[in-house]
Amino acid sequence: MSLHRFYLPPAHCQGPELILADEEAHHALQVLRMIPGQRVAVLDGQGHEYHCEVRATDKHNVILRLLQRNSIPPLPYEVTLLQAVPKGKTMDSIIQKATELGAYRVVPLLSERITLRLEEETASTRTAKWRTTAIQALKQCGSAWLTRVETPITIRDCLGGNERFDLSLLASLQPDSRHPRERFQAFLAEHHRLPRSLGVWVGPEGDFTPAEMHAITANGALPISLGQLILRSETAAIYSLSVVNYELQAPRA
Repeated sequence: MSLHRFYLPPAHCQGPELILADEEAHHALQVLRMIPGQRVAVLDGQGHEYHCEVRATDKHNVILRLLQRNSIPPLPYEVTLLQAVPKGKTMDSIIQKATELGAYRVVPLLSERITLRLEEETASTRTAKWRTTAIQALKQCGSAWLTRVETPITIRDCLGGNERFDLSLLASLQPDSRHPRERFQAFLAEHHRLPRSLGVWVGPEGDFTPAEMHAITANGALPISLGQLILRSETAAIYSLSVVNYELQAPRA
């Protein structure tokens, strides 16, 4: 029988007792109706899982007694999803699925074809909400490593940071795109190892503009095809992350 999972930041996971408060306590007390003696798991998002027993409860807190601390190594690669922010609440779903698929980081991009423009306060609020979504997905899938969700940034500013990946892939509708496997095989042939850091660029509905695509590829991204059908932005993100995981986790002769 699997344990109910909760999240606490690493700083709150020190010592022989852990305390659930605020939303985590509300869920434990009002939704799950937890009582002393029940066992739970706590994740800190930094590679640790804590098996605990409920020691006591009050109206606002759940006090846990630590039974066992497990350290779980990260994946041998880090995947960053550089995702153009779509309209509406679609980004919440993308964050959720990216977390479930083990993405190391999500960078929300403000692209030219997205009319959304975020003020500083709005960007901060949305980022906080997206990070909460990532935490909820972490608890659902049981990952010990929390996906980092960054504040929205323009493509120009993102490229200006001079970040480099072992392998950078651009989901593209352009005729020069190649099947993802070709990109992995070429990397393996050249470096005799799999990439340890990957960037996956996914555009908005209608794709990135030609100027954006040129800037991204000039920065080293290789166009990949996602098949013959035109996918929605959120589907393209899930497809791309799934393919990357498949290629990196496939047995090698």
